[in-house]
Parts: sequence; C-alpha cells; structure tokens
Amino acid sequence: MEGPLLTVEPVLTEASFLLRRNPGAQDDLVRMVADGVLRIPFRLEAEAEALRLLRAKYRDLPMSLADACLVRLAEMLDQHRVFTLDSDFTIYRKHGRTPIPLIIPD
Repeated sequence: MEGPLLTVEPVLTEASFLLRRNPGAQDDLVRMVADGVLRIPFRLEAEAEALRLLRAKYRDLPMSLADACLVRLAEMLDQHRVFTLDSDFTIYRKHGRTPIPLIIPD
C-alpha cells in the first residue's frame, strides 16, 4: 500500500489498546503519525451529527465510534479502501447504500 494512510483518532486508540502488551508497538504507532505515514484528516467535532446518525442507523450491531468515524471518512473521500479486521464493515454502507471497498486479511 502506498502512503500516507488515512485514519481517525478512535482507530488509533483501539489499535493502541490491542497493542497494550507491546509498548514498543504502541510507540511505533505514534511514530507513524509523527512521521506522516498515518494521517488524520478527520475532525470528530465537525462530524459529530453525521456520526450520531450513523450509530443510530446501525445500533443493532452496535457500531463503535471508531467504525462510525471510518464509515464517515469513507463517505467524505472519493477514492478509498478501508483496511479492517472487523466483519461489520461488510454490512456498513456509504451514504446508506454504497458498499465500502475493503481490504480484509484472510
């Protein structure tokens, strides 16, 4: 994959939690942001209402804040693919109707 890769802060929080037993990996994650490998072009404050509506739509799953932010970011971008380990992304839709292009490891 070519960089920079785009993400949202709640995803970094979840990733950091998953890496909690490997502080070096947590540091590497932060370093990737500092080095511009990962970029965060998303402001939660500006997208709060859209996120609320997404979470309401998918409340039966339920949709996490990180998932909602990624779906919203996908709605904001013309060309994108979401890298995820979360099978819920096969259900989520951009603008309520368009499947999100995914990269899901086997």
